[in-house]
Amino acid sequence: MKQLTSQKHLVRLCITALLMALNVVMSSFSIPVPGGHLYLNDVVICTAAILLDPLSAFCVGGLGAFLGDLLFYPLPMFVSLFTHGLQAVVISLCTQRLRCRSRALSSAVGVTLGAVIMVVGYSLGRAFIYSTPEYALMKLPFQILQAAVGAVCGMLLCYRFKLADTARKYL
Repeated sequence: MKQLTSQKHLVRLCITALLMALNVVMSSFSIPVPGGHLYLNDVVICTAAILLDPLSAFCVGGLGAFLGDLLFYPLPMFVSLFTHGLQAVVISLCTQRLRCRSRALSSAVGVTLGAVIMVVGYSLGRAFIYSTPEYALMKLPFQILQAAVGAVCGMLLCYRFKLADTARKYL
């Protein structure tokens, strides 16, 4: 019994590390869109938060985004740590503890709240870092698009493509 428990912990640790590295990679490049950039690391954050416990989700979301910013664009790294970390924890808590008709519905509530946290957190962070609320307002549509893409793709990966069912066997 003890060996089975330690194997599950090892698998959870490896999956967390893999998703954290994937978050760093996905935050290192963007898709250019007219007037800005779209980062796909929110897909990884939402997916990890649906699959993992809150602490592991924080590591993937907060620490992964922090490390990605530290390596490639260090100015907003603490905003990323706080915002993506809180986003991941809220999604994970909603998925695991919210009592809706189905786990997918609980996850949908979580990713919606997580998207709001991400948009508000980055808007406030940009206004503080760059000292201009205008800059934050200018980037608001791209933050909303990034949050929506992350939420929808994370839900699709976990429930449409059955990643959540597969992960439940191993975690």
